[in-house]
Amino acid sequence: MTKQEASIRIKKLRAEINHHRYLYHVLDRQEISDSALDSLKHELLKLEEEYPDLITPDSPTQRVAGKPLAKFVKVKHNQPIISIEDAFTLEEVAEWEKRNQRLLGYKIKGYFGELKMDGLTIVLTYRDGLLTTAATRGNGLIGEDVTANLRTVESVPLRLEEDKYSLPKYLEVRGEVVITKEELARINKEQTKNNLPLFANPRNLAAGSVRQLDPKITASRKMDFYAFEILTDLGQKTHAQVHELLKDFGFKTNPHCRKLANLEEVANYLKSWETKREKLPYQTDGVVIVVDDIAQEKALGSVGKAERWMLAYKFPAEQVTTRVKDIIVQIGRTGVLTPVAILEPVRLAGTTVARATLHNEDEIKRLDVRVGDTVILQKAGDIIPDIVKVLPNLRTGRSKPFMMPKTCPVCGSHVVHAPDKVAYYCTNKNCYAAVREKFEHFVGKQSFNIDGLGPKILEQLLAVGLIKEVADIFTLTYDDLKPLERFADKSAQNLINAINNAKVISLPNFIVALGIRHVGEETAVALANYFGSLDKIINSSLNDLSKVPDIGPVVSQSIYDFFQNKTNQKLIKRLFDLGVKIKQIKISAQGRLINKIVVVTGSLAKFDREQAKQAIRRAGGTASESVSKKTDLVVVGKNPGSKAEKAKKLGIKIIDEDEFLKLVS
Repeated sequence: MTKQEASIRIKKLRAEINHHRYLYHVLDRQEISDSALDSLKHELLKLEEEYPDLITPDSPTQRVAGKPLAKFVKVKHNQPIISIEDAFTLEEVAEWEKRNQRLLGYKIKGYFGELKMDGLTIVLTYRDGLLTTAATRGNGLIGEDVTANLRTVESVPLRLEEDKYSLPKYLEVRGEVVITKEELARINKEQTKNNLPLFANPRNLAAGSVRQLDPKITASRKMDFYAFEILTDLGQKTHAQVHELLKDFGFKTNPHCRKLANLEEVANYLKSWETKREKLPYQTDGVVIVVDDIAQEKALGSVGKAERWMLAYKFPAEQVTTRVKDIIVQIGRTGVLTPVAILEPVRLAGTTVARATLHNEDEIKRLDVRVGDTVILQKAGDIIPDIVKVLPNLRTGRSKPFMMPKTCPVCGSHVVHAPDKVAYYCTNKNCYAAVREKFEHFVGKQSFNIDGLGPKILEQLLAVGLIKEVADIFTLTYDDLKPLERFADKSAQNLINAINNAKVISLPNFIVALGIRHVGEETAVALANYFGSLDKIINSSLNDLSKVPDIGPVVSQSIYDFFQNKTNQKLIKRLFDLGVKIKQIKISAQGRLINKIVVVTGSLAKFDREQAKQAIRRAGGTASESVSKKTDLVVVGKNPGSKAEKAKKLGIKIIDEDEFLKLVS
């Protein structure tokens, strides 16, 4: 990006961030998620670091928050309540340490880790041990006086404890007002009953509760205050000592804060809370890492509007912003054209994402997504990157609407679009892209699951003519593979062994491998459970198929047509002639998941996703990809996504991997 392009981008980012910060901090409402806004701010910060002469005093990176509300008396803070720099990777944390040690000229003595709770920052002032003022953070210099409301919060001491220390004449304490997820659900239930708007998150509710003119409304909502900083100099030497002093004075502090000796302990602390945070009663989006030694804190000081000695590490975001570099079209195994957005690589939910499906032309029109657009990205179902919103205010004027091609980008054949259907199709049944996709689908995890037969090997086998239809895979020999590039004695034999081992397959996996239009994993399981054998499915009538639970007329017709087709009948016979055998999955009569619908979210240590589904089925349950009111159980692994939150909102039972293991063993 040139300096001129960076200047334009910076101006647009500032305007967009200011818009959302005003909504969030001043009006207590939001249009995009916190993690999406964090992503925009992070991009702006990086651009300003690259072009420091483009930094202006009114940039969002140079101020803390919006202006205070006029309905409260304004309070000037004795010292600025300034912001914290964000980090999104362990590499950025390591860079922060190097930068600080370079400034100090010697090593950091240690750190202190604090969970970053999703609430509202408050500064409490005590004179001679009595609470005199409670003020919001406001713009960092001036906040609002909310003393009457904070007095209603039970965890805020009205008088300091003095068992261990003589009370200071003056004490300023900083902390967070927090509302639990359970309380958010309770209040939103009341809001729904009274036809009132719902609160988006606990922070939103905390802000709305503290900023009430009537303290009775604040008192009716169960809030907590967690203290984490003493702004007054009492001679404290470390941040760990600050927390001990706070507890001694009678403040509630977060019990999960820890003293951390070095960066290795910091990394372990961060990793441990990425998954454990889901079990906390309140929301947290990260950890604040603080230089523990206060003398070192003072030596480091601040830069701009951020303290050098503290850093906010954000957990892998569920939503981020990035830009669309291009929109290409991929050809699926059925010849369907699928538009795909090529993105500027971005970290999302712990992985780097560089592309996202746009599904079809209707979805592109609904989103109005164009090349060059800044978009909000999330992982649908914890796995698939999905564009959920376009930020049109960040457009440069050069973007153009996307049009589906009239000819196939792979083989050049004519593309058709049926008036009553969403999809576009390549008319060439032998289109190379569609053939390649059929093979990849056939050997995939939900099908024959042939280890070592990846896209590059398949392309090589297709190119030399060793395979022309999917059944040809089971004719391959060691002598066929050995002369080919990428194959040595061992790798050739390993692939032949994998192909032979794959010949024994479950009925659902076999049905998926056939590539029947509209038939995915769950439909295949439903067919297998209902009919019990492939012969019964093949010989079923349309009426028989319509009786299978959750299978509608379109899917029934597709299944019926597939098995009536003579070419498909020949393929199935040839597979069996080549040694393919269908094994039956035995369901335990005493299975603990009989008639239960189970969803797995996040990664498990002892199961991959397919193994977990097989275990659920063996125990008599149904493995589902989505959480709904019908779901009985949600298994939560590492880095769970939105499914876990949805389960909590719906009151569905959530278990960890250890509990899941007991149920399926």
